[in-house]
Amino acid sequence: MKYTILSRLFLLFLVVTSTATAQQKDITLEEIWGGAFRTERLDVLRSLQNGKEYAVLNYDRSLAASTVDVYDYKSGEKVRTLVSSKDLDGIDYIISYEFSDDESKLIIATQLEQIYRRSSLGTFYVYDLASKKLTLISEKKIQEPTLNADGTKVAYGRDNDLFIKNLASGIETQITTDGLKNSIINGITDWVYEEEFAFVRAFDWSKDGKRLAYVKFDESEVPRFSMDVYGTELYPSQQVFKYPKAGDANAKVSLHLYELATSKTTNVDLSKYNSYYIPRLEWTMDATILSVQLTNRKQNVIDLVFVDARKNNTNLVRQEKDAAYVDVTDNLTFFDDNSFIWTSEKDGWNHIYHYDKNGMLKKQITSGDWEVTNYYGFDKKSKTVYYQSTENGSINRGVYSIGVDGKNKKLLSTKAGTNSAAFSADFTYYINTFNDVNTPYMFTLNDAKSGTVVREIKNNNRLKEQLSNYKISAKEFSTIAVNGNDLNMYMIKPLDFDASKKYPLFMYQYSGPGSQNVSNSWNGSNDYWHQMLAQQGYIVVCVDGRGTGLKGRDFKKVTQNELGKYEVQDQISAAKKLGELSYIDSERIGIWGWSYGGFMSSNCLFQGADTFNMAIAVAPVTSWRFYDTIYTERYMTTPQENASGYDVNSPMSHVDKLKGDFLLIHGSADDNVHVQNTTRLVEALVQANKQFDWAIYPDKNHGIYGGNTRLHLYTKMTNFIKENL
Repeated sequence: MKYTILSRLFLLFLVVTSTATAQQKDITLEEIWGGAFRTERLDVLRSLQNGKEYAVLNYDRSLAASTVDVYDYKSGEKVRTLVSSKDLDGIDYIISYEFSDDESKLIIATQLEQIYRRSSLGTFYVYDLASKKLTLISEKKIQEPTLNADGTKVAYGRDNDLFIKNLASGIETQITTDGLKNSIINGITDWVYEEEFAFVRAFDWSKDGKRLAYVKFDESEVPRFSMDVYGTELYPSQQVFKYPKAGDANAKVSLHLYELATSKTTNVDLSKYNSYYIPRLEWTMDATILSVQLTNRKQNVIDLVFVDARKNNTNLVRQEKDAAYVDVTDNLTFFDDNSFIWTSEKDGWNHIYHYDKNGMLKKQITSGDWEVTNYYGFDKKSKTVYYQSTENGSINRGVYSIGVDGKNKKLLSTKAGTNSAAFSADFTYYINTFNDVNTPYMFTLNDAKSGTVVREIKNNNRLKEQLSNYKISAKEFSTIAVNGNDLNMYMIKPLDFDASKKYPLFMYQYSGPGSQNVSNSWNGSNDYWHQMLAQQGYIVVCVDGRGTGLKGRDFKKVTQNELGKYEVQDQISAAKKLGELSYIDSERIGIWGWSYGGFMSSNCLFQGADTFNMAIAVAPVTSWRFYDTIYTERYMTTPQENASGYDVNSPMSHVDKLKGDFLLIHGSADDNVHVQNTTRLVEALVQANKQFDWAIYPDKNHGIYGGNTRLHLYTKMTNFIKENL
């Protein structure tokens, strides 16, 4: 076992004496889920085009008003307030805001009503910064309102159709008329695109505002999924929506161009490309050229196609292939000459490439055995590219600059941990967000050329001080050698750890493709729960096994067509190896996870019955046959092509091996991982005559929250651990 702890990370959150330790408090579930350890952030930060100022959404408690305030980057002084809700009739609270490209107007979001994970309906206004005029966009709730470049018109989705409103005349133009619930959607993504391609707005303004490109979704042939909603009435209702499960029909997608001057819509023929899915569309710097990213059903080819809106012809500019799958990203960025930035794993690691406007490679800008994790932008004056990467170790994130020619690379962030950047429009400054295992979020203004800190903007020292009153153990980072790989791991021991004693081991993981749980970053809610458990006498461990991210293409994609095989092997092997440590009781090893992690914890308990004694699975996938097309087929192809891959690694195929204690939890209104997953596993366990515990949270979605729900859930899990581990 390779168990070399990184010395600079092997630190307590605060150095305390034994006397102080005795006086410290235990973390409670009520505090975790009551928000006692919440961090302060910068809310809705937008850089202004002058490069010297930025805007932030604030809330003034004394005035009970939301404000969009502008600050000077260098001094940090507030320069002006753009808008305050107290000055706006009928608006009590601003949820978010967006500038028009020329920064003459704001779209203000109020009264948002969540639909799914990323989508919402809302009441939106346009605020003219010069005239102070406030315009309600629509009396009805709408989706994704977006201003054209000069802020004279706004496009939006409503009732599955697309509309454009002329802000000067107030005239609303309906540009599609065939929108129909559970049948046709124009310009707004369907459920599976939203969830798995991570976007909602499937329309885009050309740079000159003369055209609107949009995707139409014909989901007529997609099977309907119905979900009971129990509510408070005498009779339950149902939510019915289109949800394509692996191997079933997806929405048929088509691309269209609407020309404002003629009110004419043109259909774009993409049939000669891999156009089963259209996961991205974006106008280039040329107002007449639209870029679309297209992919086949297996998602192992991406075609980057340019559409000439004047001639309605198309051109394949770049094609990316992979034996497993190609990730869709938001990194495509166009320069003034329509050359573009593209990221690819084609050399085995995710890196930045520069192509000319015809798709010919100009330069691979970054290279090495590490991953680019974010592309921030290009400063055309200095010809510098800015990005985030794992060059300082896969559990860390650093901010870097490099010439577009691949030379003069510079590390801008100086602290090892998790750094991310928001650059000013002219790349003079960037706001660095830093956190690590010992430091809650802190925000600094940095010089973009040198990385030098100009000033501190905000910190969470108050929270760090507050936590000095609690019993908190070190999170010890290391690697563990299993199955031919050194896997990233962290361990949390009780503060009063005694190596001569034996402790129960409780493992946490997610394990999904490309994910990461072991990172040098600040606490999430589960970290506080794990700390609470550690102080109650458990050793908590997390291991990122094969299939997780940021250690190269081959490490991530080894699980292709076999989800749940190698990941389970790694968790079982790690548990066995940890069980050999003198201070771990190998007869008391448990594991838990949520979603993919619940799929994993179920499999680990069933298949590792001689290793694990208990498991908790929250909202688990129990067969990939029940999950959606885009995610599942990306990693598994279809059930028709890969039946054994679906069934051999399903927890339902291994219920007969169950020996330990099992707690199964789900929300009945989970639109993502349907409660069907749990009910089918329950039936399999019953027919195998296996005893287990389970809980269903009525009308709760995949997150299982609301009111006291999280407190109840974590109390239940804590009690189960105490009783069975």
